[in-house]
Amino acid sequence: MDGFVFVLCGAALAAALPGCGSSCGCGVAGQAGAGVITEDPEKFGRLLILQALPGTQGIYGLVGLFLVLNKLIGIDISAITMSQGWQIIFACLPLAITGLISAIYQGRCAAAGCSVVAKRPEEVGKAMVFAVVVETYAILGLLATILLLGNIKLG
Repeated sequence: MDGFVFVLCGAALAAALPGCGSSCGCGVAGQAGAGVITEDPEKFGRLLILQALPGTQGIYGLVGLFLVLNKLIGIDISAITMSQGWQIIFACLPLAITGLISAIYQGRCAAAGCSVVAKRPEEVGKAMVFAVVVETYAILGLLATILLLGNIKLG
């Protein structure tokens, strides 16, 4: 049963850390966007896209959680060893850490993009590209976690 606790810990880390990063990133971008729409409410739609971008890491975190929980289907959880539990924790770390940090920095890029939209609303696409580049590392973290989890046998 001790191993099962570690499995749940890995799943929780995979979901919680990217979720925290997403809330921070979306908050920073939302603050910047709110400042812009006080001057020009017509730019709301463009700014909302920028604010939503850092939220994707939270979604990736939930994917990681579901992947871990999926590994538990049809197995005797009391047979999970501590070693297997630690393997799950370490497999979840790439997603957890890259999701947390990339969401915060993506929010900062998106906030800077809000400044671009304030002066040149037609350049929202360029502002999005800067923020999306940061997203690449969250995707790589998710991919690493998927590959690592796929090589762990439980039960």
